[in-house]
Amino acid sequence: MNMAMCQFAEIQFQFIWKTSTPEAKGIIFILMIFSVFAWFVMAYKGIQMRRAKKLNTFFDVEFQNQKSVYDLYDRAIQVEGCPLYTVYQAGCGELDARMRRGGTTRASATSLKSMEHVKRTLERVVAKESLRLESGLILLALAVSGAPFLGLLGTVWGVMDAFAYVAARGKADLLTMAPGVAAALVTTVAGLMVAIPSMFGYNWLLHSLRVLTVELDNFAQELVSKMETEFLKDDEH
Repeated sequence: MNMAMCQFAEIQFQFIWKTSTPEAKGIIFILMIFSVFAWFVMAYKGIQMRRAKKLNTFFDVEFQNQKSVYDLYDRAIQVEGCPLYTVYQAGCGELDARMRRGGTTRASATSLKSMEHVKRTLERVVAKESLRLESGLILLALAVSGAPFLGLLGTVWGVMDAFAYVAARGKADLLTMAPGVAAALVTTVAGLMVAIPSMFGYNWLLHSLRVLTVELDNFAQELVSKMETEFLKDDEH
């Protein structure tokens, strides 16, 4: 039964493709390119965000267990793809540069002005990491919003051609109209097949991005708080 249905669907698709106009075939080809890019972006960003979340979890455990803010920084470890570590490294690097003041020895305390510079550095890095994680999502947004309209364009164009063909034949029976209308509607189906998976993928990735962004903001505030507790001069609290 399933084999027969698959064969019927294949024959049906071949017939519709054969009767489609060159414009409809062109639109379907464009939608296929959209679909390839959309699935690639969903897979790549999904892996990227999942890896970032996993690395953030591991790093947060290490960060909470360290005795001093500089412990992980002084070990000079490298964690590629971990947003929290990128923020941590940038903040510690800025604070370290200001506490050394061109010398080789790190001071035991810093000023409120220096901490303000560290805060601005952390804000800048958090924004930069958020934009890095967000890069590529615009392609999914275009697929979600643009694919249905491309499909609709193909359908309207195909229906116009179908009615023109009926007018040229001089009769409006089912056998004359059905092939052209069916071929026209297939572009709408193709557009929806691109847009629907892209919509679900885009919403899931956008939710993951918001969660990661909140984690970055919270971590930056926690890092500043620990820096102030450990290094800010008592008379400047």
